[in-house]
Amino acid sequence: MKIKKAVFPVAGLGTRFIPATKAMAKEMLPVVDKPIIQYAVEEAFEAGIEQIIFVTGRGKKALEDHFDRSFEIEHTLQHKGKDDLLKQIQELVPKTGTIIYTRQNQPLGLGHAIWCARDIVGDEPFAVLLADDLIQTDTPVLSQMVKKFDRLRASMAAVMEVEKDQTDKYGILDATHVEDDIVRIDDMIEKPDPDEAPSNLAIIGRYILTPKIFDFLGKGKKGAGGEIQLTDAMRTLLKDQPIFGYKFKGKRFDCGDKAGFQMANLAFALERPDMRDKLIKFIKELQKDF
Repeated sequence: MKIKKAVFPVAGLGTRFIPATKAMAKEMLPVVDKPIIQYAVEEAFEAGIEQIIFVTGRGKKALEDHFDRSFEIEHTLQHKGKDDLLKQIQELVPKTGTIIYTRQNQPLGLGHAIWCARDIVGDEPFAVLLADDLIQTDTPVLSQMVKKFDRLRASMAAVMEVEKDQTDKYGILDATHVEDDIVRIDDMIEKPDPDEAPSNLAIIGRYILTPKIFDFLGKGKKGAGGEIQLTDAMRTLLKDQPIFGYKFKGKRFDCGDKAGFQMANLAFALERPDMRDKLIKFIKELQKDF
């Protein structure tokens, strides 16, 4: 079955970026000149996704407006003859019915946020994208994963190796090598202490899941941090179905972290011909002071 739907859990408050996120959704923070969430939505559409499901909370109106028409701005740009900018903002707006919004009315974790989309997803496999994980790559990671899913026909998560002392920030795998970029997951632990981690292979914010996952998320079992963890539900799913880890191609930036966010801005800006030379010159000047 084709992967047609993608869930975006975007109800978080973004407290690590206060005061910037006091009145603005963290997903709207720009990397160069594009909000973080737009990169993830574009990745989904490029992978063949037909329906975007945003799981939102209070204070997300700017996110909703971003993917809607803005007649005042369009009129102004048209009047001033700025056709390139006009085309850009018009292309932001998908066809009617392509984006659906539902609310997570309690901050009960990632697993709960995904469960909130169960009635919209229905009985079919679906993708999950965490916009904070911004990945710089020639081929979007979800596109890479969809191709693997077409062959494996099983749930999977994007994975990468992390520093051993960073395992308490991720879902960590105990896995068996299958092929160059695929592992079969034997077990997983949410945010283990480095001394207790079975490996340094961590799950990153891209998933393809079968609808069976909702059976376990719906039980409301709380795990690390007192939240309903997706990792815990996937661990239970392992008893019924195989789950694979895909070692994606690309450079991942953690835009939920202040330093990671700044690194992403620099890396993506250096890809831009209109900015690259100025930035390189500036970086070289800065290096003289360190």
